[in-house]
Amino acid sequence: MLTLQSDLHGNHLLGALPANEWQALTPHLELVQLRTEQLLCDSGQRIHHVYFPTTAIISLLHTMEDGGSVEIAAVGREGMTGVQVLTGGETMPTRVQVQCPGFAYRMSAQALREQFGRSDFLRHLMLLYMQALLTQVAQTAACNRHHSLNKQLCRWLLIEIDRTTSNELQVMQQLIADMLGVRREGVTEAAGKLHDAGLIHHSRRCIKVVDREGLEARACECYGLVKRELDRLLPRLRAQEAASASSV
Repeated sequence: MLTLQSDLHGNHLLGALPANEWQALTPHLELVQLRTEQLLCDSGQRIHHVYFPTTAIISLLHTMEDGGSVEIAAVGREGMTGVQVLTGGETMPTRVQVQCPGFAYRMSAQALREQFGRSDFLRHLMLLYMQALLTQVAQTAACNRHHSLNKQLCRWLLIEIDRTTSNELQVMQQLIADMLGVRREGVTEAAGKLHDAGLIHHSRRCIKVVDREGLEARACECYGLVKRELDRLLPRLRAQEAASASSV
């Protein structure tokens, strides 16, 4: 059981809760370690648990009948999985799979539903997060349709870095290809161009961003739009993040 609110600050939604709210939630939270490509909930399955990542990144994947898949959203320390349980949904419309390994707080869907019904603050916070998540889903769909793979990769890398505490991602290029719904050779070529430009260093299992500003300059407008919407809807979380960074 958690005893300090600071323990929850690894996840921005949990860290934004006032003392009385987190005291109600902490008995139901369990810190778990997630491994790469771990399946947390498959499409169509009943949602038994929700996850609040701290260092892990979780993908929401839409899977086609031929077995192909594409990422429609990424969830990291800014958010949670399983928001459907708060709107009356019992099952996941997408596959929930770990993209980058790390830690997350796990909570039963039933416990979250009960607290959601009792707390005006939690209800308001979660509804704002849902809107930010919907913006990411919609913009990802537009990006995948209209922008080049080079721009998509820049956008994807920036989103991932925003959702972790490091500028390094432990991820294979095949997994990136699966996330973007493209061939691995295309990701290898695009990553090679960014490497040659001095924006990233990459190996078979790791990508390190070394020039974030340069990467932002090459990304499409989709990254900036999603980031601005998250900042607009959840300013308290961003203010908290900045304060934490300045104290390090």
